[in-house]
Amino acid sequence: MRPNAEKFMKNLTKFASLPPIAAVVLLGACSPGPGADEIAASQASESAAMSITAAEAASQAVAEAMTSVDATGYVGKWTGPEGTSLTITPAGSGYEVVITNLDGPRTFTGMLEGDGVHITRDAAPLVIHKGDGQATGMKWLADKHDCLVVAANEGFCKD
Repeated sequence: MRPNAEKFMKNLTKFASLPPIAAVVLLGACSPGPGADEIAASQASESAAMSITAAEAASQAVAEAMTSVDATGYVGKWTGPEGTSLTITPAGSGYEVVITNLDGPRTFTGMLEGDGVHITRDAAPLVIHKGDGQATGMKWLADKHDCLVVAANEGFCKD
């Protein structure tokens, strides 16, 4: 008889006087634990599950970052002289355009077309387009490179 089998038989005779349920519980407690191979397989399985979860989380984070990237180059806050600013945010199929000048902020609905973001201000159509500081016509922005031009002598820059 194998050594484990002999040990089992000796333990079995010790438990013969116990109620059947107690014997089952005690025998279960005496059974050998998982072997090294079983532990390694379990850990590998858990590690693989965690890797999949981490990969899925990373993939989701990248997807979210890509949707928040401004593919148009217009979204964000652009600053002008003396506390003025232009803020463009996506809104449905268009954009919300907030122009803050010395009189305060005004909000417009904009639509992106080939030549820029189109808005209507005071019944006049305007096209907010990309340019540099020189294109704004404003001496305070002349040395800037990443700007939006709203109208003649009205512009805002990011750099």
